[in-house]
Amino acid sequence: MPRLTRYFIKAALVYFVLGLLVGVLLVAGSVIPVPPQVATLFPVYLHLLVVGWITQLIAGVAYWMFPKYSKESPRGNERLSWGVFILLNVGLVLRIIAEPLVSGQPGGVMGWLLAVSAVCQLLAGWGFVFNIWTRVKER
Repeated sequence: MPRLTRYFIKAALVYFVLGLLVGVLLVAGSVIPVPPQVATLFPVYLHLLVVGWITQLIAGVAYWMFPKYSKESPRGNERLSWGVFILLNVGLVLRIIAEPLVSGQPGGVMGWLLAVSAVCQLLAGWGFVFNIWTRVKER
């Protein structure tokens, strides 16, 4: 298993556990008193599970299992793949920080941080598609 695949999968597992913890916190308000700001974590919950868990797990397995690009470069551009991993995770961490703060006070620095997080995730998505596209082929 390639090292990058291991990083994708381990990061996905960490985000899965964090997503579950945030999910528990979100529903805890029905049983115990929680601060009203907890409700602002719902978008974070979704991003942890969809981008952090599902997307990274899929990307890691696709990077590993899709047909080889060539004998010299079996998984395509490795630097681009590492860039995808870094951008995806930087974007997700920035979103985890900025999302709850923006919902309480839109605009300002946190609004820009949220925009940067979205651009990081967009670039990661484009990089993944660009690098994996040629590996989707008939035998």
